[in-house]
Amino acid sequence: MRILTWNINGVRTLPQYHPWNTMATFTNILDALEADVICFQEVKSSRTSLSKGVAVPPSYHAFFSFPVRRTGYSGVSTYVRTTSVVPLKAEEGLCSIIQPKPPLTNEERVSTVEGYPQRILEGNDSDIDYKDLDSEGRTLVLDFGLFVLINVYCPNDGNGTDERNKYKADFHAVLEARVKGLVEVEGREVMVVGDLNACAAVIDHCEGPLMVAKGLAEGLVGEEGFWGKDSRRWMRDFMVSEDGTSGHMIDTTRRLWPDRQGMYTCWNTKISARDSNYGTRIDYIMITSGLLPWVKGADIQPHIKGSDHCPVYVDLHDEIVDSTGATIQLQDVMAFKKDQPQEPPRISSKFWDEYSGKQRLLQQFFGKSTAITPIVGFKGKFTEEIGSVSVVPESMPATHAGAELPETLSFYPGPSSSEISKSPTSSMPLSTLRSLSPQSSQSSTAVKRRLTIDTLSRNSSRKKQKRTQPSEKPGQVTIASYFAKPRGPSTSAMAPPSQQVSKSAETENIEAYGTGFVVDDVEVDIEIDYRLALLSQAEAETPLSSLPNADSSSTSVKQAWSSIMAPVQPPKCIVHGEPAKELTVTKPGPNKGKKFFICSRPVGPGYDKGRAERRREDVDPKWRCDFFKWSNDARRQMKPL
Repeated sequence: MRILTWNINGVRTLPQYHPWNTMATFTNILDALEADVICFQEVKSSRTSLSKGVAVPPSYHAFFSFPVRRTGYSGVSTYVRTTSVVPLKAEEGLCSIIQPKPPLTNEERVSTVEGYPQRILEGNDSDIDYKDLDSEGRTLVLDFGLFVLINVYCPNDGNGTDERNKYKADFHAVLEARVKGLVEVEGREVMVVGDLNACAAVIDHCEGPLMVAKGLAEGLVGEEGFWGKDSRRWMRDFMVSEDGTSGHMIDTTRRLWPDRQGMYTCWNTKISARDSNYGTRIDYIMITSGLLPWVKGADIQPHIKGSDHCPVYVDLHDEIVDSTGATIQLQDVMAFKKDQPQEPPRISSKFWDEYSGKQRLLQQFFGKSTAITPIVGFKGKFTEEIGSVSVVPESMPATHAGAELPETLSFYPGPSSSEISKSPTSSMPLSTLRSLSPQSSQSSTAVKRRLTIDTLSRNSSRKKQKRTQPSEKPGQVTIASYFAKPRGPSTSAMAPPSQQVSKSAETENIEAYGTGFVVDDVEVDIEIDYRLALLSQAEAETPLSSLPNADSSSTSVKQAWSSIMAPVQPPKCIVHGEPAKELTVTKPGPNKGKKFFICSRPVGPGYDKGRAERRREDVDPKWRCDFFKWSNDARRQMKPL
């Protein structure tokens, strides 16, 4: 059996990366991970945002924990392959405060009352808000019989405020108390998996040796320069030390790879740190000592992309031989029987109302169907029409059954030609239609067109009235007026009387076709722009040879445009003398969208962060230097072509 953990940094963004974007369904993604129990962190979604394929994938039982107040933040999920194992119990959070409806019974809970952190930490002076700790969707607890699996996403350093630092410290204390209650009070074996956002040793941080060296230079002793953060000290105490003291947890990956360098699971994608393996190891699979005989192998999977983290897994033996020589099957101690179907715990997404048949999804009301399902409790009749469905109450007269819905209640995109022909106006006498026409000699087709336009533009009468106002405000001119010569008398005013058309007549004709524009204003704008277009065309067709000093003029113009449109030549960084690479500011602020140049070399241990953050003796010149220049400054310094 394989148990895998992965911080996916968003369940909706994962399918956008290769090779996941080549897979048709989310089940294919789960199958490609080749694990029996899959634990995700940072799902960054909500119950209402999950698609059915993610919420209830075939062949898997799914469990979720979402933030109560914030959406698209945090969140963990656990997928269990139905053909491998089924959890016996499951609950959300470390303190079992977040409950489904109806709440879990004592038999459905993973632990007894004495095993929860509230009782373990009882008597401590710390003011811990247990409900707040469970409200961010950071933990799922599943009981598999042989062990209790805790899928956890610990808080990161965040913005560094006192409030957030206290939240992180309280979360660590509650997690440790939860494990202590399971091990010491109930005698259970525990497996903690997930993103703990802390390094367990100097070897797990790319800058670990430099931190130790800096601490020694400041007068600290040993590795104290690395253990300056509270989260790292807690992590050290949470795990079993070399002498067997301290905490209860054992790091399976480091246990099998004690001296392996560069075994990192998280990288800063903003500085492309994964390319040079400049990262940290903050994702773990930790177990209590009683599970060590079952461990077959453990490792990281840095070749799997799609997130700023990589998966970590542990393999368990299918069977072991105990001290008495008896063979113990893994499925037996996990109470799993393939020949007998087992239902998952009640908090599984399988029993959500929207997927258990108790509640209809919103998209079901708009999907295509050949038959119409009556709504429970609705007393009425359903009548099918072309392109729409009408609901007619029983109290409506029989003569109205099947009649068309009012225009404001129609659900189809728009009227077709057949539907327009069914309109009430089509049954009017011809004399009535003629009386509606502006001219008595207008054809029936023109009348229908006018009626249709009037009907469709009924709701936009205000916009039509606004458009009929003069388009030019005092002081407002067209673009063409800057290029055209001063206009003389109006063309329409100089035209013969036979060619002049009154404004009222023109407006009447336009309103008859529903356009709503004033002719005089449109004619003026078109005339100016048209003359400008003719002038530009004439200048373009004039041979350059006919112009005075055509060769010198064209050469200077060409050089000017070449210097303006030429790409910025990458400057060379001062340390390495290599062309720099151009990046764009994406952080919100006044510089967002601006481009800049930095050293093109990758980052690595000892790369130059600047004098404020890096001691000069710790700088390694083979990595990126601190060169920086704005693209605008680089363009000004470019030599003309």
